[in-house]
Amino acid sequence: MERAPWDYLFLSFSQPNFGLIFHPTWIASVAFLLLTIVLYWARTRALHRHPPYLDMWEWLLWTGVITFGLLIVYAVFVFDYIFVLATEIVGIGLLVWIRFVRFPPLLRAYETKLAKERFFSRTKYARPEATIRTRSKRTRRRR
Repeated sequence: MERAPWDYLFLSFSQPNFGLIFHPTWIASVAFLLLTIVLYWARTRALHRHPPYLDMWEWLLWTGVITFGLLIVYAVFVFDYIFVLATEIVGIGLLVWIRFVRFPPLLRAYETKLAKERFFSRTKYARPEATIRTRSKRTRRRR
């Protein structure tokens, strides 16, 4: 380190200025962007009948696309490091907030709703007679 830590914030994010973290940052951004897209595709296919899970994965997708896409743009167009650092902090923080703060109460409420529906359908059809239609007295014909 040749400068004070705060002096690096206003240097351009490029190979000469940030030799140790420049390539790992943009390579990791490309990898995480692809991983985000693949996970979204796989999880939404598996959970297509569960709207809260689809909402969560959509939030994660767009947050990941914006965060990792911006990091790639910053590396290509040589922005100041302060933008790179701010995007990393806000983007990763937002991904963690979405997954561990915003959606767990919604997912728990949805699972409770599903459990109630399973319980009531189980009690409704617990007796075999519940599935057999009884004849009404009017429909019987006398001979």
